[in-house]
Amino acid sequence: MKNNYKTNIQLLDLISGLKKQSREKEVPLWRDIAIRLERPTRNCPEVNLSRINRYTKENDLILVPGKVLGAGEVDHQLTVAALSFSGSARNKITAAGGSCLSIRELMNKNPEGSKVRIMG
Repeated sequence: MKNNYKTNIQLLDLISGLKKQSREKEVPLWRDIAIRLERPTRNCPEVNLSRINRYTKENDLILVPGKVLGAGEVDHQLTVAALSFSGSARNKITAAGGSCLSIRELMNKNPEGSKVRIMG
C-alpha cells in the first residue's frame, strides 16, 4: 500500500518552520506557503524563467513554492526563492545579476514577508 504522507524530512522541517514563523510573527504568507508545500508533489508548481521575466520588474522578490525551470531568459535583476532550482535556471538568474535563495533563507532574511510575490 502506498504512503499517503510526506517522507522528506527536510521538507517536513521546512513546513513546520513556516507554520511556526507564521504563528510567532502573525504573517499569513508563511502559513499559505506551508499549506501549498503540504500538497501532493505532483501538484507542486514548476515555473519557467520566461514567466518570471514576463511578470516581474527590476529588483522584485519572487517566491515559488516549487521548482524554477530554465526555459527562457531573464533580462533584469531579481531575487528568487524556491523549493528547488534547475541548474540552468540558477545560472541564468545569477548571470542577470540576481540571486537564488531557498525558502528557509528568505524566511530568515525577511521574517515579515514584506514585498514578496508568489508565483506558481
